[in-house]
Amino acid sequence: MSIAPNSPRIRPLLAGSPCWVELPVPDIRSAVDFYTGLFGWHYTDDDGYTVAMVDGIPVAGLPQSEAPGPWRLYLLTPHARATAEKAFHLGGSVLRNPEESADHTQSTLITDPTGAVVGFRHVPPDWRFGTDGHGAFAWAELNTRDGAAADTFFRDLCHYDMTQIGDGHRLDYVVYSVEGQDVVGRQRMGREFQYREKPHWMIYFNSAPEIDIDAVATRVLELGGRVTVEPYDTPFGRITTVEDHNHMAFSVVDQSRAIEAEPRAEVDDPYDD
Repeated sequence: MSIAPNSPRIRPLLAGSPCWVELPVPDIRSAVDFYTGLFGWHYTDDDGYTVAMVDGIPVAGLPQSEAPGPWRLYLLTPHARATAEKAFHLGGSVLRNPEESADHTQSTLITDPTGAVVGFRHVPPDWRFGTDGHGAFAWAELNTRDGAAADTFFRDLCHYDMTQIGDGHRLDYVVYSVEGQDVVGRQRMGREFQYREKPHWMIYFNSAPEIDIDAVATRVLELGGRVTVEPYDTPFGRITTVEDHNHMAFSVVDQSRAIEAEPRAEVDDPYDD
């Protein structure tokens, strides 16, 4: 993963950047208990839509659902319908046609050509999405088995600039950026992923430096979740990957615990002869 340094409290509204995350839950009470116990979230209700808050700023949504669903990332778009149509013409699939939400946004869900699901959302100018504080959004990355296809699709759809931070072989990890700001990552799934694991987006939440990431992993267990990747050190902080009480995966990162990073390399442009 790669996280832009000095992340602002409110993430700038750049097209293609994360603007929301949400977790469909069948039992709001149990979800509130788990995430309050882990992150200390507070909540508001917006016409039946539960919004998680950190220091008074919205960080995630918990919509009521008949069955639990994975954490879902939404990227900012100036026009949800146009994005859905373009995604379809680029080889993706539209899972949910653009529709108005209770929070006065318009959103759509698509599947990219490699099989991962992501949302796009048009939001009002005063939209707030917190990216600072314990339990706030930190990063998101696409895990896919076809990195080249994903890069081509999202370059055409979102006009991302792309930078390879691995060697492209043993570690194929590309950072997507907009106007010089790193916004999301793309990782080619290797042997560390189970054979049957499907392409997906991984959501990262911040851990406060004063709360040890190992203590976060222990707390997940105490709350009825599961630790799938024990805490480990990276150039972007100390990270653990876990599952909540409904087996929905996410990661937690302490960005203050970073080790020395390797130099980056620009990704080859497939359209550059």
